[in-house]
Amino acid sequence: MNELLKFVIKAIVDHPDDIHVEERMVSENMYNYTITTNPEDMGKVIGKEGKIIQAIRNLAKILAIKHGHQVRVELSQNPL
Repeated sequence: MNELLKFVIKAIVDHPDDIHVEERMVSENMYNYTITTNPEDMGKVIGKEGKIIQAIRNLAKILAIKHGHQVRVELSQNPL
């Protein structure tokens, strides 16, 4: 899942080296993923009306369901 999120996000941002995905296990089958990116890339990751981040969340949910898990994807920005 980590690699999928990094792959998708690195393809759309201007600063791919600033991408970091943190995985945290909440319960036996629930995971939180926090995507940290450069502040200049936040708009690109969120997208118009939040459509890009919603699509990324949907991809993560599809993969998680396939493996019997639940996921939550959050977005954060690196401080300058």
